[in-house]
Amino acid sequence: MEKKSTLRQLLSVPVIVAALGYFVDIYDLLLFSIVRIPSLRSLNVAEDQLLDQGVFLINMQMLGMLIGGVFWGVLGDKKGRLSVLFGSILLYSLANIANGFVTTINQYALLRFIAGIGLAGELGAGITLVAEILPKNIRGYGTTIVASVGVLGAVLAYFVADMYDWRIAYFIGGGLGLLLLILRFNVFESGIFKEVKERSTQRGNFFSLFTSRKRFMKYLRCILIGLPIWFVIGILITFSPEFAQAIGLTTPVDAGKAVMFAYIGLSLGDMSSGLLSQYLKSRRKTVLIFVLLTSAAMAIYLCQRSPSTTVFYGLCLLLGYAIGYWALFVTIAAEQFGTNLRATVATTVPNFVRGSVNVFTPLFLLGAQHFGRLGSAGLIGGVAILLALSALWKMEETFTRDLNYTE
Repeated sequence: MEKKSTLRQLLSVPVIVAALGYFVDIYDLLLFSIVRIPSLRSLNVAEDQLLDQGVFLINMQMLGMLIGGVFWGVLGDKKGRLSVLFGSILLYSLANIANGFVTTINQYALLRFIAGIGLAGELGAGITLVAEILPKNIRGYGTTIVASVGVLGAVLAYFVADMYDWRIAYFIGGGLGLLLLILRFNVFESGIFKEVKERSTQRGNFFSLFTSRKRFMKYLRCILIGLPIWFVIGILITFSPEFAQAIGLTTPVDAGKAVMFAYIGLSLGDMSSGLLSQYLKSRRKTVLIFVLLTSAAMAIYLCQRSPSTTVFYGLCLLLGYAIGYWALFVTIAAEQFGTNLRATVATTVPNFVRGSVNVFTPLFLLGAQHFGRLGSAGLIGGVAILLALSALWKMEETFTRDLNYTE
C-alpha cells in the first residue's frame, strides 16, 4: 500500500504538468541553439558573422532570463507558484510564435529577449511547487521526474527542426505551450504557501538575500555550483561546430544533433543523480561526484583528436550525462531557503546560472584570440569547476530538511 501511495504522489497532476511544462520550456530554450545557423543564413547574415551574431542573440535571450528570473521569482512568493506557471508559459509561447515571423536581426534579438523573460519562470516555479507538495523522503524523486522528462524537450526540438523549416519549429513550440496552458487549470497551489500567505510574513523580498551575509553566501553557493552546467551547454555544446573544427574534424558537425545528444545524456544524468541522492541520502555528495565527472568529461572533449564525428557526438552525450545534476542543483536551491523566499531563490538561481553565458561568451571569444578556442574553453571551464567545488565545500546538506518554515 505504501508503494502505491508513493507512486500515486509522484504521478500526481502537479508533478506531471510541471514535467510537461519544463519539457516545452527546454524545447523553446534550446531551439535557437539548434536553428542558429540556418535561421541566421535565412536572414542573410554573412558566414563570417554567424558566430558573433549567434553570441549576440544568445546573450539577449539570457539577459531576458536574468530579468525574468527576478520578476517571476518575486511574483511566485508574493502571489503564488501558479501565477508564475500560467504567466511565464503564456509569454514565452506567444514570443516564440512571433519568432517565426522575424525578418531582421533586431527583431530576432527583441523576441529572444522577450522569450527569455518568459522562459525564466518555468523551472523554478515547477520545482518549488513539486518540492512543497511532496513528502521530504520522496521529493527528490519528484524533482528528478520533472527534470528527466523536461530536458527531453531538446530532443523533440532537434527532430522538429530537422523535419521542418526553422520558422515552423518556432510555431510548433509556441503552440505546444498554449496547449499546456489548458492543462494548468487542473493544478492546485502548494498548501505550504497557502499557510504562509495567511500570515503577515514578508514574502518575495529579493533584496533581503543581500542584507544578511549568511543568507547572501548561501545564495551565492547555490549559483556557483551550477556554473559548470551552463558552461557546458552555453559554450561547449552550443558552439560544437566551431569546436569540431578546432580539433581538426573535416566532416561538419550539426549543432542541433550535438544539442540532442547532450540533452539525452542530461536526461539520463538527471535520473541517475536524483536516484543516487536518494540512495546516499545526500545532495552534496551526489553533486560532488557529478562536478568531478563534468571536469573529466570536459578534459576529454577538449583534448581528444579523433577524426570521427561519432566519437564527437558520443562526447556530447557524455558531457550531457556529467552535467546531469541540474534537477538536483535547483532542488538544493529550493531546499536552502524558507517558504517566503523559496520561489524567488529557486527561480533566480537557475537563471543567474543560465545568464552566466553573458560572462562566459565574451571571455571565451577574448581568450580564443590568445589561446585558441580549445585553450580558452579549458581555462574558463577550469575556473567554473573550481568555483563550484569551493561553493560545495561549505554548503549545508538539505536532504532531510522540512520545508515548512520561513526565513
